[in-house]
Amino acid sequence: QVHLVESGGGLVQPGGSLRLSCAVSGSTFSFNAMKWYRQAPGKQRELVGIIYTGGSTEYADSVKGRFTISRDNAKNMVYLQMNSLKPEDTAVYYCNVASGPGTGSWGQGTQVTVSS
Repeated sequence: QVHLVESGGGLVQPGGSLRLSCAVSGSTFSFNAMKWYRQAPGKQRELVGIIYTGGSTEYADSVKGRFTISRDNAKNMVYLQMNSLKPEDTAVYYCNVASGPGTGSWGQGTQVTVSS
C-alpha cells in the first residue's frame, strides 16, 4: 500500500516562499510520476503540476514561473518550491501518484495560507 505524507505548509506573507515536501512509501518511487494538486475553500481541486519519472515537469499556467517541482528518488521525496506567493495560492496542497505503483494514491494535504 502506497502512503504519502505532505509537510511544509504554513502561513506566509504575499511575495514569500515555501517548500512543500511529500514523502512516499510503499512504492518503487522511481517508477512513479507525481502530481501536486491544491484545493481552495469552496473551489474544486486543481492540478498544480506534474513531475515525470525522468524529471521533466509541467505546470498550470497560474503557477508557471513561480513554482518548481523536483524529486529525490534516493529519498522517495517530491517537493514543491513555491516563490512569489499570492493570496490566491491559499489552499490545501496535496501530492498524488500519477502513474506507476499506487496510482491514484493521495496524501492528507498540507495547508498553505498566504496573507499579510
